[in-house]
Amino acid sequence: MKLYNPLITILLAFNIVGCNDSQKERENYFSFDDSAIKPMYQVTEKVDLTLLNPKNKTIDSIVYYANDNRVKSVKGNEKFTLDSRGIKLGYQNIKALVYFEGDTVSTKTRVEISSNVIPKLFKYSVVNTYPHDVDAFNEGFEFFRDTLIESTGQNGKSYFAKIDYKTGKSYKKVSIDQQYFGEGITVINNKIYQLTWQNEKGFIYDANTLKKLRTFTFDKKVEGWGMTNDGKNIYHSDGTEKIWTMNPDTQKLTDFINVYTNDSKIKSINELEWINGKIFGNIWQKDAIAIINPKTGAVEGVMDLSALRAKVTNKEAEVLNGIAYNKKTNTIFVTGKNWNKTFEIKLLN
Repeated sequence: MKLYNPLITILLAFNIVGCNDSQKERENYFSFDDSAIKPMYQVTEKVDLTLLNPKNKTIDSIVYYANDNRVKSVKGNEKFTLDSRGIKLGYQNIKALVYFEGDTVSTKTRVEISSNVIPKLFKYSVVNTYPHDVDAFNEGFEFFRDTLIESTGQNGKSYFAKIDYKTGKSYKKVSIDQQYFGEGITVINNKIYQLTWQNEKGFIYDANTLKKLRTFTFDKKVEGWGMTNDGKNIYHSDGTEKIWTMNPDTQKLTDFINVYTNDSKIKSINELEWINGKIFGNIWQKDAIAIINPKTGAVEGVMDLSALRAKVTNKEAEVLNGIAYNKKTNTIFVTGKNWNKTFEIKLLN
């Protein structure tokens, strides 16, 4: 049996600790001057970033990355300016890889980029008011040909149905398994796609027969909220500021936008509708709809629907939720969770 000298054991332990301390010290050689970073930048602004070098190390070069994409290399500690034009709205994780004195360390920070578009307030007129099933906990609303389709939530009560919008009554209803909380719905390529809330599952049905064709699993760990489509891609909200692009053939989430105004992030984007090249999105717990640029995530307009909410008379009514665009009449149908009314409205500007 091999015996160890206690002194050697102590020295080895000391050396291990020393190495760890040395590594931590190296990581603190450089840092971004966060005190000079504004809370938020508009997308047209340039972001000046300063790298602090308190130990006065001799820097050979620095490579900068934004969200893991290499953006610039500088000699020494030259000034670095991040040009925010053309990059995705939202948080930019910035990393500096510093080469110095035969060594390399990295340091990180982040900046938040908002839109530079001031949202316009859109006015509307009420064309018609129709009954809505007060038991319908609305999660999705969309026209398929001349038929209104509604998806509802709550565990054990979730379904989607073809609706006679003039009476508010369903004439064909499909319930989903009790363990699922139904969410957004959209129709593309003669198929109905339906999300569930927290189960990371979705369903595909034949739009004519309503027969279930298959169940799919989300390829990312996100929640299911609202859905719409542009005839080619599906758009899927997840309860955050993100709206994902989904390939309807593979159900893969291929990209996303972050929804921002000129001075704030818009969280809890809910039910979605594609209208004339824009995404109209309910904002959960708000009596408002955001009109969103699908390429950038910039909120270009807002519809204040609080006057409609005031006309809903049943006490059980919850939040505004449900947007369906009728192409033939160029009008928008809006309702809410357990509302007793659906409103047909028309944009005035």
